[in-house]
Amino acid sequence: MSQEKLFSARNLHKCFYSGTEKILVLQGLEFSINTGEMMAIVGASGSGKTTLLQILGTLDTPDSGQIIFKEDDLTEMSDSELSSFRNKSVGFIFQFHHLLPEFSALENVMMPGLIAGKSKQEMEVPAKELLQQVELGHRMDHRVNQLSGGEQQRTALARALIMKPSLLLADEPTGNLDGRSGSMVFSLIKELCRDLKLATIMVTHNSELAAQMDISRTLKDGVFLEVLV
Repeated sequence: MSQEKLFSARNLHKCFYSGTEKILVLQGLEFSINTGEMMAIVGASGSGKTTLLQILGTLDTPDSGQIIFKEDDLTEMSDSELSSFRNKSVGFIFQFHHLLPEFSALENVMMPGLIAGKSKQEMEVPAKELLQQVELGHRMDHRVNQLSGGEQQRTALARALIMKPSLLLADEPTGNLDGRSGSMVFSLIKELCRDLKLATIMVTHNSELAAQMDISRTLKDGVFLEVLV
């Protein structure tokens, strides 16, 4: 496995206010992940896992601290630069698939490329290849409501990978699925991330899945608990 550092967070702080009460979500959190590594983030509900993932994906901003991708400080980028970064370098997959119901599985997978200005002709072949990799080659022309929950999430995984990102961020990707479908989705995530040498950060409540990843960190009181060796 490559040991090239791809992504790191440095001294991240984030708080919210509920009325006059200040709620500390992240308190100086730090970590790094290498190309090809898979990292699980676990923690109790309300521990800030999803907030952290949104900050790492630049969908939210920290109050202070740095997010470094390769040599670039994402916290210093403009909104347009961040939009380009997300489109080209990050794949997202969530607990709920967020597919567009009026389009087919194939069209949903192609969508990030079309948004980036690529033609339908450019995107069709790689989208079909990805759908075949997630075992949906026979379902690619079906609309979202014709797909099972597991098929919808596998379509969302293919969509997350269509732009060949360096980083995959997954927020409870198996949390809304039955055991069999969840295991299949996780196995595909693991297989594709190994094949594509993606750095993967996954929020999960599933301790069995977390144990299968290279790194498992527990978020509590705004920081990762110290890992005892």
